[in-house]
Amino acid sequence: MKNMIFIAGSGGIGEAAAILLREWSEFETEIFLGDVSDENLIKAKDFVLKNSDKTFSVETVLMPKEGISDVMKSAFEICDVLLDCSPGAQAPRMARFAKDFKMHYANLTEYVAETDEIIALAKDAETGFILQTGLAPGFINVLAMSLYQKFQAQFGVETVEKIEMKVGALTAHAHRPHFYGFTWSPIGVATEYVKPARIIRDFEIRQVPALSDRETIVIGGRTYEADLTSGGAADLPDFFRHKAKSLDYKTLRHVGHYSWVETVIAQIAVEENILNKFEHEELPDKILAEFLREVPAVEDDFVLAHAAVDGFDSHGKRQMIEKAYFVEPLKINGHRLRAIQTTTAAPLCQAAVLLLSGKYKGVVLQSQLNPEEFIGGNFVSQVYETQN
Repeated sequence: MKNMIFIAGSGGIGEAAAILLREWSEFETEIFLGDVSDENLIKAKDFVLKNSDKTFSVETVLMPKEGISDVMKSAFEICDVLLDCSPGAQAPRMARFAKDFKMHYANLTEYVAETDEIIALAKDAETGFILQTGLAPGFINVLAMSLYQKFQAQFGVETVEKIEMKVGALTAHAHRPHFYGFTWSPIGVATEYVKPARIIRDFEIRQVPALSDRETIVIGGRTYEADLTSGGAADLPDFFRHKAKSLDYKTLRHVGHYSWVETVIAQIAVEENILNKFEHEELPDKILAEFLREVPAVEDDFVLAHAAVDGFDSHGKRQMIEKAYFVEPLKINGHRLRAIQTTTAAPLCQAAVLLLSGKYKGVVLQSQLNPEEFIGGNFVSQVYETQN
């Protein structure tokens, strides 16, 4: 069986998705790489071909920033799946292409407004649209669903006290005063620190400021700090309303990082005369500029993902089920892929496999995926399970 897959966006995640699909697919896969930059396309194609022994073709498509070209039309007409690795603001545009050309679609974005727009346009689609299927949102939400289902089966209850999801894309080393290094998009970090977080408290959905509930946690014998950030909870607040007394997603960092971030944001807020934390979402550009002055980009990374379900069993005894994954960089044919690349690209590739199976149609959110099928799939298991 041969499948045609279009990857929109040929940056680090797009490159990783392309090489994972070529190396690990259980079917012949021809790939189209699309990007607005010809330079990025040349670099990505060269990267994929040099680091893969497979002979399946890799084509490139230069995409205009607006509208659609004849080359794009030709590619879309023969492709089965569109994997969206483009900036989050482009997600509705890419999803529209998928619907118009009857392609399956999967994306990575944590942006809430764009996700809502795609849900509206794809609700009656003939093909499947798996949304927010990277690392966080994505893998971490499916992991939480898996633990909840195990809790249900083991302890015979529907309602739980807490569902906690935590993910950190971290550096192997951290230095003061920020105790951080950029392993992925700096603008993504700045944005998730200031946009509101959707959580559950007392069985009801609430929207609260980011970085408003810091905690210290020990995972695998190492101490980290975690705080609320936007986007990572995906659709789980909607699914678990009235089922979980408390649910949240937090980003893990090395101890000391959030104190520095809090100081930076507070100083900028004073300069801009913004006193309400809900108005901090107006500040990502200024925060980004300060981050880029102070924080280096780092290649030596690891990813930590932790989820826990806490509640009472049918006899009233408190129980907890939890699981953590520690993922380091991966070598494929001698080339090193950063942990953030593989942990984001593998769930996206797994989504492509699920879509090609024909089991999914219309909009598919994280709570609707089969956890066993997803986490046990070829791509996700090779990145996450084999390193734990």
